Amino acid sequence: MLYRYEPHMHTFEASGCGRSTGAEMAEMHKAKGYDGIIVTDHFFNGNSAVPYDLPWEEKIDLFCKGYENAKARGDEIGLKVFFGWEFTYAGADFLTYGLDKTWLKKHPEIMDMKIYDYCDFVAECGGFIVHAHPFRQYNYIKKITLIPDNVGAVEIINSSHFDEKMNDRAKWYAESFNLPVTAGSDSHDAKNLLGGGISVEKPLETIFDYIEAVKKRSIAKLHNKDFINK
Repeated sequence: MLYRYEPHMHTFEASGCGRSTGAEMAEMHKAKGYDGIIVTDHFFNGNSAVPYDLPWEEKIDLFCKGYENAKARGDEIGLKVFFGWEFTYAGADFLTYGLDKTWLKKHPEIMDMKIYDYCDFVAECGGFIVHAHPFRQYNYIKKITLIPDNVGAVEIINSSHFDEKMNDRAKWYAESFNLPVTAGSDSHDAKNLLGGGISVEKPLETIFDYIEAVKKRSIAKLHNKDFINK
């Protein structure tokens, strides 16, 4: 038996591009057969829905609402919900796992860090970085940024891509630097889940189980738009 998870998704509460609430995203993923999700809303240096001019701790409270609402609904319906976020630098996005709301409140200085310093700091604090869709090409991305020495893994399948060459290049990148790999849908709308994610042989009980599965290269299958169609 395999267990299905979505490691990359967004909510209306915290992501400016989100179309569905955390609770709605939890409900639909459960309905489509997922065993769990990781909420990775855009942080303040990306497409955030959180007003920029609020005090730091208030911003963090608002930022976590999408996850918290998804978690509350997930607990009711039997869906595991874990916390992460998507940190942006010059159009490049880095999924951050293994740290929490308390950590974010203590570290407003991350907004002033260079991306390689941010990634190293996250690792020093016990977190884990996955470079999301490293070869995405859209008009708002002015350059491709690669920092293989500072990330823990690469998202080699992103189901939101219209051109599979972006995923092919991500796979080449991971193989070139012998980096572990993962996959995600990057879904923003409960009415349009994109069908990606991962399967593992043992259920994930904590976010650290996901991190270990990526690190140890023990993910059983990477999905690309295929899961919810079966």
